[in-house]
Amino acid sequence: MVSHAPLSFLPSPPVNGFNVGPLFVHFYGLMYVVGIALAIYITRRRWRAVGGNPALVADVATWAVPAGIIGGRIYFDITTPGDITPHVWWGVFAVWTGGLGIWGGVALGAAAGIWRVRRSGASWAQFANAVAPALLVAQAVGRVGNYFNQELFGKPSTLPWALEISRAHRPGGFTGFATFQPTFLYELIWDLALAAALVWLGHHRRIRPPGLFALYVAGYSAFRIFEETLRIDSSEHILGLRLNFFVALVGTIAGLAWFVINQRRPDRPAADSVPAADGADGAEAQPGRPAPESEGTADAAADGVPTTTADK
Repeated sequence: MVSHAPLSFLPSPPVNGFNVGPLFVHFYGLMYVVGIALAIYITRRRWRAVGGNPALVADVATWAVPAGIIGGRIYFDITTPGDITPHVWWGVFAVWTGGLGIWGGVALGAAAGIWRVRRSGASWAQFANAVAPALLVAQAVGRVGNYFNQELFGKPSTLPWALEISRAHRPGGFTGFATFQPTFLYELIWDLALAAALVWLGHHRRIRPPGLFALYVAGYSAFRIFEETLRIDSSEHILGLRLNFFVALVGTIAGLAWFVINQRRPDRPAADSVPAADGADGAEAQPGRPAPESEGTADAAADGVPTTTADK
């Protein structure tokens, strides 16, 4: 069966990178760099707004970003070994060709981040609230890289926004179809909408830390349940459903349960608050200490989010 492209569709990208001298820069990797940079910037703004020293964000990123990349690649290699490219011994490390599992990335990155925040003496729960919308923005930007790699698309479609995929990138059994559901685009839109919703909730509702992070886990996972019903890239299957469908289901339930239990537990101000400064001289000594200029942000700290709109 041969399917012709609809009259209106999203074209496939003509290239997936560019040359800088002898180096070839992949748009996929570039989008991750941009996403990480935006996440650091947004988190610094949010962390400063609740009384934390923004220097801690750089320290956490130094450890959490590499850990997240390693965790994401490990998850990808374990769950989709057939997609590892190129097919050489070092293919398992070739992240620039695509292949980072968000579940492994968040898990290992969060573990490294919590370790660094706790080591500084700051509240990891407050920090998790600050970083949650920033992670979603980073993930949204990263999905642009999937467009240039022509990956993570869904079932064949003739919708006006269907994505044209070149024959070389179509999976087996679908080579006769020209356009497909742009599931990575759906996720990009969802990520940005969820990030905005978390910021709004933090401004207008009293969310006990790390409640916003729990909602991030639940909200992102809930969308992935839907997305996994559309995607056609290779995957392990259980009971006829993709492996990540069940991972997303567990993430949704766990995130909602975490949020409800956390919001119902008794107040523990000492555990939830950002450490108080020991003075202007001591503020710069520990990354987790509030910077001197953060005084007067008690109201923002109580809500666990900034009053600025810059992090949207």
